[in-house]
Amino acid sequence: MPRRFISEPIKPITGEADAAAMALGEPGLPHKFLWRDVEYTVAEVLSAWRETSDCRSGSPEQYVRKHWFDIRTTDGHQMRLYFDRQPRSKRDRKVRWWLHTVWLHTMATAQDG
Repeated sequence: MPRRFISEPIKPITGEADAAAMALGEPGLPHKFLWRDVEYTVAEVLSAWRETSDCRSGSPEQYVRKHWFDIRTTDGHQMRLYFDRQPRSKRDRKVRWWLHTVWLHTMATAQDG
């Protein structure tokens, strides 16, 4: 299934996140979010994983850099989201949730917007 790379921030809707994950120190996947001024609701998490890397100061420790989620929304969109624990630029410091990819067969409504 072809995918379309997006790399745009999403805006989680306040109060609509996974509180159980947050209680464990994980980012709470938003149950609802805005992308291009359209509200999406997560119907299903298809998969989730973490991206780690070495400590930047040279110690042997590994740090979680991103949390990835493949999701399906209630309107059938399939998307890959991620939470960036350590944004690289000052401009992106407040932007933590990103839409990475959307599967092409679901792009009709997003392209129209």
